[in-house]
Amino acid sequence: MTTRAPDPTDHPDETTAAPLTWLYVPGDRPGTMAKALAAGADVVVVDLEDAVAPDRKEYARAATADLLSERPPVPVHVRVNALDGPESAADLHVLAALPALAGLRLPKVCSPAQVRRTAHNAPRLPLYALLESALAVEHAYAIATAHPALRGIALGETDLRADLGVREDAGLDWPRSRVVLAARAAGLAAPPQSVHPDVRDLAGLAASCARGRALGFFGRAAIHPRQLPVIEAAYLPTPEEIERAESVIEAAAVRPGAQALPDGRFIDTAVVAGAHRTLALARRT
Repeated sequence: MTTRAPDPTDHPDETTAAPLTWLYVPGDRPGTMAKALAAGADVVVVDLEDAVAPDRKEYARAATADLLSERPPVPVHVRVNALDGPESAADLHVLAALPALAGLRLPKVCSPAQVRRTAHNAPRLPLYALLESALAVEHAYAIATAHPALRGIALGETDLRADLGVREDAGLDWPRSRVVLAARAAGLAAPPQSVHPDVRDLAGLAASCARGRALGFFGRAAIHPRQLPVIEAAYLPTPEEIERAESVIEAAAVRPGAQALPDGRFIDTAVVAGAHRTLALARRT
């Protein structure tokens, strides 16, 4: 049963206020976690799942609890282990009691029931679902509306590529668009892009971010601090975009309603709203 009554018009500026950069860090490396807090990301995501070897899971939980024994300088989320696996219950038992934890990222979600069960077991925490399989993408809207505690959805593209047998990047455009649509239809902020796995390929990262922005994503997860400035530059408005937005708002202030500008652009209420969003993003800097 869907517990959210979504109305995408309720929070039209929710995306502009959403985190822009999410920096993943392994949960079993306390020194790296401490450095990540000062790297400049909007959110640090401590990973207890794929980045931690099976024999290090207990240590990673203890190190994460120690990190969150005091409130960190930036929000910290934790990606727990697979929800249907044996480690997840232990993760939630430790994490649910940490008042400094800002959210849980749930891997390999494929059904609304998994979200509702996690919300019941960790009642005070915002949840973010990662969709990493064909089944998850098919259920994207149902997952996005599963529970009020769910604040966002995103793709996990490494696992999704393996599930679909996709080799070329363009093969993921349809799942990407599906998740963007599901998030917005549910009244959630636009999802962030999945990680770019080559930390040295900054030109490829920039091109990929430009493609993601065109598809409707907002921001991106990173696995190295050097990726953060590239993501920010790709998703924040350019000086030209800011100038165009300002001209739209000025024209609308002089003459409200639909009109054609001297340079040939047609503007109406939707275009003006988009201009306000652009300037709101610009103010993040």
